[in-house]
Amino acid sequence: MRRSALVVRGGWEGHDPVPTTDLFIPRLEELGFDVTVEDALEVYADEDTMDRTDLVVQAWTNGEILADELAGLRRAVEAGTGLAGWHGGLLDSFRGATDFHHLVGGQFVAHPGDLIDHEIRVVPDRAEHPVLEGLEPTLALRSEQYWVQTDAADDVLVETTHAVREGQPWSEPVTVPVVWTRQWGAGRVFACTVGHSVETLADPWVFRVIEQGMVWAARDGEGGAG
Repeated sequence: MRRSALVVRGGWEGHDPVPTTDLFIPRLEELGFDVTVEDALEVYADEDTMDRTDLVVQAWTNGEILADELAGLRRAVEAGTGLAGWHGGLLDSFRGATDFHHLVGGQFVAHPGDLIDHEIRVVPDRAEHPVLEGLEPTLALRSEQYWVQTDAADDVLVETTHAVREGQPWSEPVTVPVVWTRQWGAGRVFACTVGHSVETLADPWVFRVIEQGMVWAARDGEGGAG
């Protein structure tokens, strides 16, 4: 039986919401999803559509979300619809909507140094999680290294460390999540801070972790909640 995926994309164009989601839509279809694309947030307030949706993939940086749209998204996830996304499309959405941050489990606050060389690492005791299947334990990147604020309900799978650097105000290395999953009511949330550009998302490691994260988050997907 095919499942349904809803791709919601828009907001700030600097994160290329159309090209980045177009990268994943064919793979979702190959994985057995019927994909619908929406360029507006009103769909979140459509209860019938959301009830039929097994996975929401959001790529919407910044912007504003109306109360009924946010309530509809939260209700759907709590009832079992999966939510997945990457970088600013999920983690820098709707800066004033704290109920959305509560749902996702984290919020972007900075990327010190802009595009920099850094490493992301699988958390050793989470290496067997289905989202991480087949992935090497580390990946070197030159991209934005997100600094995020998160909460203890997240199951952190991958992390990165912001080094002490001249001219920056922190005096000790700071480790933050890169990939996490989250059980929210009957639904699952998958978040990945990596994904600033199509080029970054096309990296085989990054593409695979997001692919597996979307499948994990979708209603009736394989894998556990942590």
